[in-house]
Amino acid sequence: MDLAALNQTLKNEAPVDIVRWATTLGKSIIATTSFAPNAAAMLHVITAADATIPVVWIDSGYNVPDTYRAAEIIMERLKPNMQIYIPQWTAERRSAIMGGIPHPDDDPDVHEEFTRQVKLEPFQKALDDLQPEVWVSGIRQEETEFRKSLDILSIDNRGILKVAPFFYWTEEQVEGYMALNKLPSCKHYFDPTKVEDGRECGLHTAA
Repeated sequence: MDLAALNQTLKNEAPVDIVRWATTLGKSIIATTSFAPNAAAMLHVITAADATIPVVWIDSGYNVPDTYRAAEIIMERLKPNMQIYIPQWTAERRSAIMGGIPHPDDDPDVHEEFTRQVKLEPFQKALDDLQPEVWVSGIRQEETEFRKSLDILSIDNRGILKVAPFFYWTEEQVEGYMALNKLPSCKHYFDPTKVEDGRECGLHTAA
């Protein structure tokens, strides 16, 4: 697979057509969502392209109420093929042991273990169950320094072909898509593994 040539070809394609292209590869495929603001844009594209694609949500247990309420509305409206995974420990148990949500700058080792428990371990369970060869996600180039090094198509450390149909879209373009399609979104969102904007949550950088 010539990723450079394919990325050039797909760069001007609509997100839904990029996902449709991915479904023609004849490989097992998943999508992921976090139900962060504007997540419905990606789910709208996924369900339009192929509503049978499994959509993995790693529910860390730390989402704020607005995120959970918006997620329920989005799932009811778009009816994606949701596959929801949760950590082995409850948030309350982990907070009691770890003393709350660790900040990556205060104790990197504790934060790394925290991330493993709430994101990487349940995601690995999803990978083991679904055995994807292709992974569609809503990541965009402008979001983090790490993502600037990627493209619409990339191969991750696990050997999975990652497909990012909105990769070159700006936040304003995504918001325009949301408005055009009258898609619901949460207004409040918190990822305990990022803590701050511009950090990776671990799913896209894990080996």
